[in-house]
Amino acid sequence: GFNYATTDIATVDYRLEELGADAAWYVVDHRQGDHFRQLFSVAERRGRQMDLEHISFGTILGKDGKPLKTRSGDLPLLSDLLDDAVKAARQSSEGRSRVEKEEERDALAELIGISAIKFMELSHHRTSDYIFDLDKMVSMEGDTAPYLQYSYVRCRSIFARLGEDYTPDGAALELREEREVHLARMLVRFGEIVPVVLEGFRPNLLAGYLLELARAYHSFFQACPVLKSAGPVKNTRLVLCELTAGVLRQGLDLLGIDVPERM
Repeated sequence: GFNYATTDIATVDYRLEELGADAAWYVVDHRQGDHFRQLFSVAERRGRQMDLEHISFGTILGKDGKPLKTRSGDLPLLSDLLDDAVKAARQSSEGRSRVEKEEERDALAELIGISAIKFMELSHHRTSDYIFDLDKMVSMEGDTAPYLQYSYVRCRSIFARLGEDYTPDGAALELREEREVHLARMLVRFGEIVPVVLEGFRPNLLAGYLLELARAYHSFFQACPVLKSAGPVKNTRLVLCELTAGVLRQGLDLLGIDVPERM
């Protein structure tokens, strides 16, 4: 006979000898920590030279603070949670979306709903428990995927309103306002954040950075007119908008989240 332990031991052998893998990362509930410590110890004693990591995560809770379950007491299916998120995203956007065609609105709701769940999962430290609240997840206010997606759309809308193909003039940026400087500093930090995220298996650090960047952009946008400015000032602000859109898009892509062009 066989059990979980012997199956996992055999799997280590298979991945090493048949697949030629040099690492295996187990993304499993933190409550399985003892099992993986024992598994890795056995693999080491058997001379299996692999980078074995247990990337543990916390528990998803309902609004009552207890592990998330359906009304019948069963564990919910991911497919059902995704369907509920898409419906919630559609309801949240009613009366606010600038997308007119029905099929495009359906596609947007699917994008936002699925993104909302992904981001909520990744924005917490992976070992922390968190409350599953769809209304908060699909909101365009707060620490959510829709807020970041809206921030990206707002960046891109500048260039749509510009009414012409935009090409930076190559001149040095002239950062005169405090909020311009703050936004520029936030943009520079992107290259520093990504390696740290990878080293510690902590996508929440990237999520937190993107939220900070979005807040810095909105603060800049409100205080520093872009299209009404002129000369070097306008060029600087357009470059900041373009760079912010690029970092938001790339950062969300690293989290497995797409961005819409309209919301």
